[in-house]
Amino acid sequence: MFAGLLVSLLTASCGPGTGEVQEPGTSDSASPSPNVTPVVWTEAPDIDVDAFNADIVPGELTMDVGVYFPSNLDPAYDMVTLDQVMESLEAAREIYAPTGVQIRLLWVKTGELDPRHFAIQSNEIPGVPNGGYVNMYEHSRRNPSVPTQGAIDAFTAIVEPMADAKRTVLLVVLQDVFYPFTEVSDGRNWVVKSVRTAGLSWPTYSYVGTLPDEYRGVITLSNLSRPGGRSVRTIAHEIGHKVMNVSHEYRDTHPGHEVYADGGLMLYGDGQDIPAGEAGRWHQERLRLSPFLYRLDPDGSKQWNPDYLEGGHYYDPIYGDYVIRFAGVPPIPEGW
Repeated sequence: MFAGLLVSLLTASCGPGTGEVQEPGTSDSASPSPNVTPVVWTEAPDIDVDAFNADIVPGELTMDVGVYFPSNLDPAYDMVTLDQVMESLEAAREIYAPTGVQIRLLWVKTGELDPRHFAIQSNEIPGVPNGGYVNMYEHSRRNPSVPTQGAIDAFTAIVEPMADAKRTVLLVVLQDVFYPFTEVSDGRNWVVKSVRTAGLSWPTYSYVGTLPDEYRGVITLSNLSRPGGRSVRTIAHEIGHKVMNVSHEYRDTHPGHEVYADGGLMLYGDGQDIPAGEAGRWHQERLRLSPFLYRLDPDGSKQWNPDYLEGGHYYDPIYGDYVIRFAGVPPIPEGW
């Protein structure tokens, strides 16, 4: 989901980072600014939603997906087209089909978005790097990412009120979404890297209880035009972060911010595998337990999977034993 780096020194604590586990729903950034104007969305022409959903089978696990595509993006911006979104979404449907999970398209909408929201920073600058005493999932639970005011304002303008918003995957096209994280530079020094994302899943393992429920399903897309064919699986990859609730990991590969290798869907590469069992880091099992999935009853009602019990961190109790208890890795040499 990353492409390109901007590096600056971490000189102060600028965001969350008390070292305590943040309880769900305690974000200070949950209220939008008073001057946010909601987008007036209309159904995109020439998109046949019924045809996309023609193979949906009632009773099988299903995720709902909606697409928001601003119609007034800057003329010089050409990194995402509606055709590319639909191509990548079709690929995602095929990638998830072997797991028994269906993708149901709710709608594709266009409308004019306030240009102030075209580019956002996803979260506040993290203030407490991971010292390596716990793995990245435990660290994220103690020090969750906190969405910026700009992100909250953008989502307030974009996301329409809906009953099942927190269980619906919402693909939102924006020109730029920058994601800051900390990384060791040399010795005992950390830097902040601000990454220009191609896609960002806003996963609950990172934003533990800090993203308002109505925006919990948002996935931002900013680049589906990268060479080499990787872009066609971008939506499947980002949905994986959301519905499997895992980072960039695969089998023996522990998670990291950027992990390049072929094989699994959740690595940066050409892989599409969603493995099962402990050897596969329980990816299929976690997917099928996702609160974003439901089964459609014959009467048309949706029987949703149970929701998160502790804000959706990686070790949330809904996953039971479908977790990996791996050790943290010290980021700096002994003897510092």
